[in-house]
Amino acid sequence: MKHIYLVRHCKAAGQEPEAPLTLEGNQQAELLGEFFINKNVEYIISSPYERAKHTIRPLSERLNLRIHTDNRLQERVLSIKQLDNWMELLERTYIDDELLYEGGESSNEATTRGMKVINEMLQRPEKTIVIVTHGALLSLLIRQYKKQFGFEDWKKLTNPDVYKLEVNKGEAYIERIWQ
Repeated sequence: MKHIYLVRHCKAAGQEPEAPLTLEGNQQAELLGEFFINKNVEYIISSPYERAKHTIRPLSERLNLRIHTDNRLQERVLSIKQLDNWMELLERTYIDDELLYEGGESSNEATTRGMKVINEMLQRPEKTIVIVTHGALLSLLIRQYKKQFGFEDWKKLTNPDVYKLEVNKGEAYIERIWQ
């Protein structure tokens, strides 16, 4: 049995890659570290964005585990243009997985890169892995195991949030475990 914990980063001061966690986000990261301390985590992989790495740093330090980074876990790019109606446009991408905005990536493209990471983690020898990413990508990954997971579910994700993916003999089960 393999356990992969999919984590959305804690509250951050912005959306840019260098955005740090807020004071509340730093406190959340400490709580997240406590949450995972008895879950036998053996491997940590994160988006390279500061808010993602800082989210899992307390756990990394407690367990003396390196935080591996992977660009494929960075947030999904909806568009390179400033979009006033970005929520409406994002919602459409949950209906049409191929929909593409200028300079952005489709839901399928983002899902494909994220699933490559999950599939690689499933091949690793470690049984318990933490993956830290961002809300839009997380929602697309959850959708691979819960087909009905959509835009309204994305809006309900919290910072942080944790989903546990269990895979055993080709069978996969995912559930939200963060309270």
